[in-house]
Amino acid sequence: MGKRTKGKRIAIIGNGISGVTAARFIRKQSNHEIYIISKETDHFFSRTAIMYIYMGHMKYEHTKPYEDFFWEKNRINLIRGEVSRLDFEQKTIHFNKDFGVETSYPAPEKLSYDLLILATGSKTKYYNWPGQDLKGVNGLVSYQDLEYMEDQTKDIERGVVVGGGLIGVEMAEMMASRKIPVTFLVREPQFFGNTIPEEEAKMVSKHILDHGIDLRLNTEIAEIKGDKKGHCEAVITTGGERIPCQFAGITTGVTPNVDFLRDSGLEINRGILVDEYLRTNIEGVYAAGDCAELKKPPPGRKPIEPIWYTGRIMGMTVAASICAGPTKYKPGIWFNSAKFFDIEYQVYGHVPPTIPDELDSFYWQDQKTPRCFRLVFTKGEEQVTGMHGFGVRLRQEVCEKWIADGKTADDVMAGLGAAIFEAEFTKAIEIDMIKAYNRARDKNLKLRQKRGWRSALNLLTGKS
Repeated sequence: MGKRTKGKRIAIIGNGISGVTAARFIRKQSNHEIYIISKETDHFFSRTAIMYIYMGHMKYEHTKPYEDFFWEKNRINLIRGEVSRLDFEQKTIHFNKDFGVETSYPAPEKLSYDLLILATGSKTKYYNWPGQDLKGVNGLVSYQDLEYMEDQTKDIERGVVVGGGLIGVEMAEMMASRKIPVTFLVREPQFFGNTIPEEEAKMVSKHILDHGIDLRLNTEIAEIKGDKKGHCEAVITTGGERIPCQFAGITTGVTPNVDFLRDSGLEINRGILVDEYLRTNIEGVYAAGDCAELKKPPPGRKPIEPIWYTGRIMGMTVAASICAGPTKYKPGIWFNSAKFFDIEYQVYGHVPPTIPDELDSFYWQDQKTPRCFRLVFTKGEEQVTGMHGFGVRLRQEVCEKWIADGKTADDVMAGLGAAIFEAEFTKAIEIDMIKAYNRARDKNLKLRQKRGWRSALNLLTGKS
């Protein structure tokens, strides 16, 4: 292998999964000079683990996927600072001189670059409620949000969480872990009901109630009241109810963190507009992750998808474009995962909250424990388009292959043993699931594959 030349200087604003993945893959493929810039933290950490720091399960240093020496060893330069201005004509990043944060990686006055990757992530979405600027009112997206929640929930009598999404249930669990009474306001008839079908939503809603959370369905916030010191003291609902609280968690969604870029010359709608190669309207400038909005998203996908795995793929895509030539963003089969207290959730493909006329579905729910499985497929050909499990662990590679290969509902149900992985000696729920499938659809299927990694490997390699 010949000696590498120095290459270009690449600046990455944002040290989340998109920015760090781009840096890592650029380093693997080139000798470019790389700078990662972050206002939030010195080092990359797992944002999905924020709740476990608060709950005492982990320390911050446990959430860092790489040791602190990793960055210097791999010749990735870190800068901790706040960007004050971007000069795209001069290809220069200017920093706020009054950042005021102690760091091992202080920002210079300015930094020049050849190529720029914007990976600035998301921030909490607010809806202009009266009182939302009071002390003790905040979301949970950044490390600073975690620190604020830590400070503001000490010795409080009650917390209120507003919004029925994944961050909302995490925040409720966090406060409940410290024995803080929590009222959870959800405007839909069921928690997560705008994302999953009614049966699953009812099961999860019951599970939240069973964990001592005061879940209020069909309930919206009207305003937040403050005391004389400007601190949150109550939430008022649209029905006029006053709920006393000393902390109000706002979890009504996220929005791209792009406000500081709106007058910069970039084309911005909700997020930074990018083409299929994740290029912006300015030459040499890319955007990836939560802040990027695709002008023409792939079929069945949304212009903005603020989730971990798409951010990672975007980071890889930008790295490939920079190092190997223009590379199209291909997110693959939709996947997401979450946790509702102790119920693990995985979804592959598309499982709509209301099953449309052209689709059919099979639903199984355990009668003794809060876990369930749903399979969605086309009518007629019965080709699988999506599946999800609550409390049922599914192998990602197997589920994605079934959907990509156009397998039928019968194929999937007969092969469940290859997809399900549970703790050793647990009940083989796939037997109960296929019996329920046969009853519901007047079938006589039998399991083709036993549970275990060997069955999964055989399926993936075409030996089964």
